[in-house]
Amino acid sequence: PLPRAELVRSSLQLYRYLLRCCRRLPAGPVQQHYRHAIRQSFKVHADEDDPERIQQIIKRAIEDADWVMNKV
Repeated sequence: PLPRAELVRSSLQLYRYLLRCCRRLPAGPVQQHYRHAIRQSFKVHADEDDPERIQQIIKRAIEDADWVMNKV
């Protein structure tokens, strides 16, 4: 993962972190796909208010981002 992934505590911080990860992907369709997916997920989970669930989402999103970065 990018440095400071452990500092992500809020949904906005996660959003920024994931968009920074996208910058490291190859330019073009791959980058556009993941940027779109990040925005859609952010919108889907925008009304989540359970702190435990938010932390689960953050943890899973960082793990998924790490997997994508290693894959590419």
